Amino acid sequence: MTASEHINTVDLSDIFDEGYRNPTEVKMSQIVLPCHANHCGELSVGQLLKWMDSTACLSEASVSVYSRVGKVVNIIAKVNRAFTSSMEVGILVTCEDLYTDRQWKVCHAFATFVARRTEAGKVQLKQVIPRTQMEQMEYSLAAERRRMRLIHAEIITDLLSSSTAQLGTGRYQDAVPAERTRVESVELVLPPHANHQVSTFGGQIMAWMENVATIAACRLCNAHPTLRSIDMFHFRGPSHIGDRLVLKAIVNNAFKHSMEVGVCAEAYQGGEPLRHINSAFMTFEVLDSDRKARTLPRIRPEPVDGKRRYQEAIARKKIRLDRKYIISCKQTEVPLSVPWDPSNQMYLSYNNVSALKLMDTRNNWVLTSEKNKVRLYTLEENHMLCFKVEMHVSVPAEQTFHLLSDLRRRKEWDQHYEECEVIIQADEEDTLYRVATPSVSKGGKGKDFILLASRRKPCDARDPYLIALRSVTLPTHPPTEDYTRGEVLCAGFTIWEESSIVTKITYYNQATPGVLPYISTDIAGLSSGFYSAFSACSHFLEANKDSLAALPPSAL
Repeated sequence: MTASEHINTVDLSDIFDEGYRNPTEVKMSQIVLPCHANHCGELSVGQLLKWMDSTACLSEASVSVYSRVGKVVNIIAKVNRAFTSSMEVGILVTCEDLYTDRQWKVCHAFATFVARRTEAGKVQLKQVIPRTQMEQMEYSLAAERRRMRLIHAEIITDLLSSSTAQLGTGRYQDAVPAERTRVESVELVLPPHANHQVSTFGGQIMAWMENVATIAACRLCNAHPTLRSIDMFHFRGPSHIGDRLVLKAIVNNAFKHSMEVGVCAEAYQGGEPLRHINSAFMTFEVLDSDRKARTLPRIRPEPVDGKRRYQEAIARKKIRLDRKYIISCKQTEVPLSVPWDPSNQMYLSYNNVSALKLMDTRNNWVLTSEKNKVRLYTLEENHMLCFKVEMHVSVPAEQTFHLLSDLRRRKEWDQHYEECEVIIQADEEDTLYRVATPSVSKGGKGKDFILLASRRKPCDARDPYLIALRSVTLPTHPPTEDYTRGEVLCAGFTIWEESSIVTKITYYNQATPGVLPYISTDIAGLSSGFYSAFSACSHFLEANKDSLAALPPSAL
């Protein structure tokens, strides 16, 4: 935030639709006082973490902040989705200068809360029912974010066992010893630090951890670092009033313009052994007078456990870069065909499914044509043409899902699928295919596509089965002279169970230049090829509804 004589507010209301108030929505407004500021007179990240945690906790029943003293911070949090025993709370912070009426976003975070087991047993959380298009989108994406959190450790392990993580090793000459950056501090948990259940506020623990991490970063660069992001703040157990919290931090690795600091918190009371209650990884930069990142010194890992932390920091940086490249960019900024490899599979799969879910939540589709209850809809948005085809079949949803999941069987009903082969079976949910299609013009070349197919079963009754498709590139399958390489940005099926025998199928496609020639006459109303294709799909599904061959590709 800017000049100290201005008053700023932080407003999160732009994530909610006007005229409707989500019952889980909580707002907080705080003025930034001198006691909340760091050495630059800017809002302390630790203080912001406290406020965010408090707001998220109330909603339950990574961050560089340029906010000068005298500003006002408003925070809103709401529950995006409740699972069996956990829930995701979305937190968005924006800032407003009341004198200039300028507003900007400060940070966006997602917090996961887990229900505590009671004497009566496991707590079953009340389900959240999305009411608006925005809530439906966040509800749907929450399941994908949860999936990424659950497999994050596996991705790190896979990266460490592959050659892609073996970067930057050796050459520690003139490097700063990591041991020099080690910090240890002890805090006593007093009543003001705890909630009504005498458990330490999570935000207070995060603030203490941010403090020791900042000191560790300072010892490497001999300057005031700026916190840029926080990766996987994981609360492993509670602490209570009277506990001593031992906070430890060390720089795990230093890159050209950023460094990763590992932090952990342990608690003990009296003579009992230490309990590991929290850990996190924080990324810092050092900014010059023009607010550009300075080059950092190299670091030499400590001999005992430093090599492991050094390598894991490289793996986490790769994950962060993949996530930023694949997820954070706008679709118009990301090439249609992103290179696929095992290390970025998780984020490509997330992006693939999320794009289809976002298309599914849009409610401004226009009915273009209908024939025998097969409907064609179109949507023009941001200079992009999307279309969807909708129909019902008398086939159970799960069987429909398995039959449509294997793209090799699509040529049995879709004339545009001339050839289809499995290239890589990444796991049970992700498969890479090469699909060849005939030419739409006489004497022309056919097209081929390298497609990532991501399958998802529903988490609960408010989720559909999903089959998401997008183009990727593979070094082993470059374009050939016989075919023109086509690209699919976002396509796929949503499959809704309407009864035990009736299923609604919706096919989506965000039309790219490679796809438009195949459907342009349908959209213009000059033909009904879409009806022929999906009528054939209906016959294919009904003819195979009792087939044992309806298995996922990984089982074949």
